[in-house]
Amino acid sequence: VWIFGYGSLVWRPGFEFTSRKVGFIRGYSRRFWQGDTFHRGSERMLQHPITTVLFHSQACTWGVAYEVRGEQIAASLQYLNMREAVLGGYDTKLVKFYPQEKDAEEPILALVYIATPQNPSYLGPASEEDIAAQIIVSSGCAGHNIEYLLRLADFMRYFCPQAEDKHLFSIEEALISILPCLYYTEESREET
Repeated sequence: VWIFGYGSLVWRPGFEFTSRKVGFIRGYSRRFWQGDTFHRGSERMLQHPITTVLFHSQACTWGVAYEVRGEQIAASLQYLNMREAVLGGYDTKLVKFYPQEKDAEEPILALVYIATPQNPSYLGPASEEDIAAQIIVSSGCAGHNIEYLLRLADFMRYFCPQAEDKHLFSIEEALISILPCLYYTEESREET
């Protein structure tokens, strides 16, 4: 079984696997439109860092596909069903995964967790600046949302340099432009 990850799974799968491949799926684009009150947020504040892929006919989403075999299959699916379906409000789908490797002949069928606008944690579209502001102030048991955004942007930059993810990089740019303002504000308070 192959499992495709496009968010934190690209750097922290949380399950044992046999092999992994960088590549993409077609027909979906990554969007930071999914709230979370557990992994990267709290009951007090829904936030945007959990990604959701929504259908766009010409788009593709880059990430990592993990191959799981034997006993790894049941363990990984049980873990992911709790992490993504129960806590995150995602549905599962089988999609064609296209490995980045040049010698790959056929796409691989992979399982992917996709959030839908019908789930209770769906927040919908927002400006990159609003999403960045939400990310800056949110954290949960899995860590701070800033880490989530920056690690995902680093993955795209280093492992998929040919791919464009304007939404992701616009949020990263907005976040970086806000951070000095927060730092300056803290220093200003200490000086007064």
